[in-house]
Amino acid sequence: MAAKSKCCPGVAKSAVLGRFAYHSPHRLTSLVVGKLRVVPLTTITRTWPLLLGMGVLMLGAGLQSTLLGIRATLEAFPTTVTGIVMACYYVGYLLGTIAAPRLILNVGHVRVFAALSAVASVATLVQAAFVHPVSWAAMRLVTGLCFAGIFVVAESWLNGLATRTNRSRLVAAYMVVLYVGLGAAQFLLILSSPGTSSPFMLVSGLICLAMVPTLLSSQMTPEVVVPRAVPFRELYRLSPLGVAAVIVAGVISSIIFSMGPVYARLEGLDTTAIATFMAVNIFAGVATQYPIGTLADQWDRRAVLAGVCALATAAAAGIFAFPDMPRALFLALSAVFCGLALTIYSLGISHVNDRLEPAQMVAASSALLLLNGAAAILGPVLASGLMSVKGPSAYFATLGTLSGALTLDCLWRKSRRASVPQVERGPFIRAQPQPCASVSEPTWFEPRSDGSSVKGS
Repeated sequence: MAAKSKCCPGVAKSAVLGRFAYHSPHRLTSLVVGKLRVVPLTTITRTWPLLLGMGVLMLGAGLQSTLLGIRATLEAFPTTVTGIVMACYYVGYLLGTIAAPRLILNVGHVRVFAALSAVASVATLVQAAFVHPVSWAAMRLVTGLCFAGIFVVAESWLNGLATRTNRSRLVAAYMVVLYVGLGAAQFLLILSSPGTSSPFMLVSGLICLAMVPTLLSSQMTPEVVVPRAVPFRELYRLSPLGVAAVIVAGVISSIIFSMGPVYARLEGLDTTAIATFMAVNIFAGVATQYPIGTLADQWDRRAVLAGVCALATAAAAGIFAFPDMPRALFLALSAVFCGLALTIYSLGISHVNDRLEPAQMVAASSALLLLNGAAAILGPVLASGLMSVKGPSAYFATLGTLSGALTLDCLWRKSRRASVPQVERGPFIRAQPQPCASVSEPTWFEPRSDGSSVKGS
């Protein structure tokens, strides 16, 4: 799944999927109801085809990721094999994040968007026709590459239409559209049986339909600039905790979106229950972004990150320790874990942002995306391997161990070095890992007004 999809989503930026653009925090309810009122009507008119198209695309991407996890268990794929198949999506996503900007430079936004959407649609049909781990793995890689490119096109297009006065609101509205599409997609499973070809055809049709509003838009396409690289060693020297958080976030988010449906199926949940389980987790990730962002802007980000990870660990431990708890309590604890864990990426890149000069931020964002995408490849493989040995209970045990390890790292680093003074910190960056093109004006950060940088961790 992309999410982003990565798928999911992304996902990526990605992922995850997803995950998932970079911007300052705003109230989620205000974004949907209040803040959008101040966006000029001409801007809304210019961007709605793109938002509509990406919303439809996320319906397809979200359905595809959950569908494959369920169908793999129905076909009796070994859990480890399923994990490898799902991890191939993130391999393709990583490759697409690297290749897409250069491809757009060569042939243009419209051609890239249409070509990648068509290939992703065909890849879905191939999975329906050839139900085998090898063919699925190959098509998952292709799908990941295509979705990464589509996100680069869409986000650079959106950023090109935005201005400094409405950029954060537009990008935030875009993120809401992606999450709503991703969450709503889970209930499309109920419309058709996962054991048939029908849901694959539905995914293919949705991907094709997503092209229509975007390709019929008459808006000019923006300029794309390939971001320069930044040494990973330098990035780690500036903010080792931020880098660690981005890596752990990639592993956790890929496990949630790729292995969540597999875990639910192995626990004996039916299709409706699986759809509810995944949708609750996804929507929880939306609901927590603003409150966590508010805390991170007011307190030491490392303390907030440690608190988020500690609470997430406690929720995962509760599910692991009491497997026979009531279903409502299980869903509540799962939502708590996912809602908190899906903010780790935002906290990580915000912490890194505090340590950088404005001129470094674009290149650093590109490097962090690569790190996050590479880590996401490990997630499904790790979780599936442990689940094949210890059973489905290893799902939350793995997630809790990862968040617990990051908690200890946060506390250790907080005890050794002082925090960044609040006046020198940038705003919280509410985001999920998704590929972003680097347009002519950096768009996924808000530089500090004094342009200062703080070294150390």
